[in-house]
Amino acid sequence: MLQTFLQAFGGTFVAVLDIFLIILVAGLLVRRRVVTQAHIDALSTATVVVFLPCLTFDSVVRNLDPVKLPYWWVLPLAAVAMAGAGLALGAALFARELPAKRNMLSLASLQNAGYLVLPVGLALFPKEFDRFALYCFLFILGNSPVLWSVGKLLTTRGRPGVPMWRAMLTPPLVANVAAIALALSGGKALVPDVLQRGVHLLGTAAVPVATFILGAVLGSIPFRPRAILPDAVRVIVVKLMLLPLLTAAVLAWLGLGRTNPLLASFFIIQAAAAPAVATILQVRRYGGDEEKIGGVMLVAYAGCLLALPFWIALWRVFS
Repeated sequence: MLQTFLQAFGGTFVAVLDIFLIILVAGLLVRRRVVTQAHIDALSTATVVVFLPCLTFDSVVRNLDPVKLPYWWVLPLAAVAMAGAGLALGAALFARELPAKRNMLSLASLQNAGYLVLPVGLALFPKEFDRFALYCFLFILGNSPVLWSVGKLLTTRGRPGVPMWRAMLTPPLVANVAAIALALSGGKALVPDVLQRGVHLLGTAAVPVATFILGAVLGSIPFRPRAILPDAVRVIVVKLMLLPLLTAAVLAWLGLGRTNPLLASFFIIQAAAAPAVATILQVRRYGGDEEKIGGVMLVAYAGCLLALPFWIALWRVFS
């Protein structure tokens, strides 16, 4: 049992560490002023307006086939349920300080569902990665609308005079809805191949660029542990402890570890993943408490470096 735990922990730790090295290099480049704030702003805008929508559209249109996977809708619903559980747990811990600290709820409930999970899945399940990636894209169908609507409203200041529905109407959300409509209606066959290839090419830039932006933004933010530590601890308790524990309990009750081990492991990885990279992009694009959110996220990612391998290893032992 101990050997199984250590093997699973070590493999996952290495996969997560690779991503952290990219973040560390980006942060150092900012500290050394090789990368400036103007560079970060330009990359952030391009990612939100171009790269993320292209990645979302391409992933859904290419991978969602309701005929071959009739129960595809379970994964988006599971994403919404997981986000809702995180929001409820976060609201309970921050209840006395709401709505002043509503931006902490997004960090506590909405995870890095793609940029962190996909590389981890590739490292842990190389022979089953195609199916793992499909699970991830379907999960993002539910996660992305919540992240770019409720998450954005909780995290950012918003723009004065802009209606709520207009504030929720972001490029990634529009791309997600359009792609789902095409996939379910059969209209994706009408998308020209040359357009699909171009969207795919632009979408491939989203993961590395967004990961670099995360490191660059975190590297540019003054880190004051005393100012953010109480909130960071509560975010970690929800995101890296309570939510994975609740997810593992539900999976054990359903017996999913026996019927579909890959899907069960996928849910554990999602539940224990660090806060969404898009949160930083939203703050830089639409305004918000960038210093505090960046500091809390930095602590959460440091915690994830140990928490994610721990939960995967624990699940493998007891499942």
